[in-house]
Order: sequence, then C-alpha cells, then structure tokens
Amino acid sequence: MSKFNSPFMESIYRFMLTRRYSKRTIKTYLYWIRYYIHYHHKRHPRELFDQDVVSFLSHLAADRHVSASTQRIALNAIEFLYAQVLERPLGNLESFRRSKRQAKLPTVDGMELLTE
Repeated sequence: MSKFNSPFMESIYRFMLTRRYSKRTIKTYLYWIRYYIHYHHKRHPRELFDQDVVSFLSHLAADRHVSASTQRIALNAIEFLYAQVLERPLGNLESFRRSKRQAKLPTVDGMELLTE
C-alpha cells in the first residue's frame, strides 16, 4: 500500500529514498512540492514554467508572510523537483518577491531602571 494518493508524489519519494536523502529533507521537500501543485490547481509541474514558480514564491512572501529562510526552503524544493526529478532545470527566477528578514530590535538590560 502506498503512502501517497498520487503516483507522482510516490515516485518523488522513492527517487529521494534511493539517493539517501534524509527523512526530514524528504518530508520537507514533499510538503513544498505538494503545496506548489495545489497552489496551481493541481496542474502537473511539467505544465508549469518559470513564471509559475515566480508566482508561487511571490505568493509565499506577499500572502503567507513566510520568513526568508522558509521561502528559500520552498525554492530549494521546487528547484530540486525541476532539476533532479523532471530533468528540466529552471531559468532565471530573480523577479520573485522576496520575504523580508525581520528587523532585530535591540534588547536593553536593566529595564528596571526605566520604571523608577
């Protein structure tokens, strides 16, 4: 019995297992690949192109407000899908909206002095 409803997702899982990817990487990449497919109304990635990837990554930044590192992980998963599984590397993806890193607020020791 298969772990997946999709033969395509099962094939990616098997592909990664045979190449000894860590279980955590497999789980993460499959999550983002599945999300990417669902975002594009379950169209097969072979039917999607660079601008569709840009649209997805921009959606993560603009609508989901994911962190820059999360957006990068999603990009890595999608790049893996196209380069390794579909053997159709992506072109230039520089035009997507990048998540902004949160500004780090300075911390102040001795806050009790301010309340006196």
